Amino acid sequence: MPYKKEWFNDDPFWEQYAPIMFDAAHWAEVPAVADGITRLAKLPLYMEDRAAAPAGRPRCLDLCCGFGRVGLELARRGFAVTGVDITKSYLETAREDAARENLEAEFIHGDVREFARPETFDIAINLYNSFGYFEDPAGDKLLIQNAFTSLKPGGVFFIETLGKEIMARDFTAGEWFRRAGFFVVTEYEILDSWGAIKNTWHLIRENTDVSTASTASAASCPVKKTFVHRLYAASELRRLFLEAGFSQLVIYGDWDERPYNEQAVKLIAAGRK
Repeated sequence: MPYKKEWFNDDPFWEQYAPIMFDAAHWAEVPAVADGITRLAKLPLYMEDRAAAPAGRPRCLDLCCGFGRVGLELARRGFAVTGVDITKSYLETAREDAARENLEAEFIHGDVREFARPETFDIAINLYNSFGYFEDPAGDKLLIQNAFTSLKPGGVFFIETLGKEIMARDFTAGEWFRRAGFFVVTEYEILDSWGAIKNTWHLIRENTDVSTASTASAASCPVKKTFVHRLYAASELRRLFLEAGFSQLVIYGDWDERPYNEQAVKLIAAGRK
């Protein structure tokens, strides 16, 4: 069924903020993330061990794929990749990159709450804090259910996000930094007893006096976006996976397989069908 337009159905926002969110550091980490995915899924890294590999080319479903940063890296390693995203311009870039490198990858414009291909994929991924944005939390459950439906038996679904525990540990009411020709001023507010976080981002061009780059002055900044991100504790995410039908779930604190404890960097949930 078609869903009403929500805050993330906004191509100009994603295009404006792309250099801010996907800076050089986030591109540089892609190989390590792909290493972690293939290692934790127990699929042959770089697909060199054909005897241990699944029959045929392994298939990856990249939900909320954006530019296809990680999906395309997996395609370089031998995966057939299907990416789904709501932002057309991001998908166009991903398609161009795939065509230029002659990679087996398709990119579909659509809502991840509506996409499922039963028992098609060996792994599914939802990365870079792109989980928890739907206005109705039932959408989060549906995303996980669709991933479960789309996986082959034995397939693994990864969600990478900032857990509620990490947010509580590291919370700050706001900050500013310089990136991609802008001063970026952020404001954060906890909602619903740590059920969600309200994010407000202001972009101020670098030729603005840095002394004015404050929360108070940023209110009149012409580039501004406010959105709400639902927060999940590891135990809450575990329950969603198990309710969707996953038989196994492991929670990690980073792609290096560290435990999800007080020193965790992020929350990675790995559910096996």
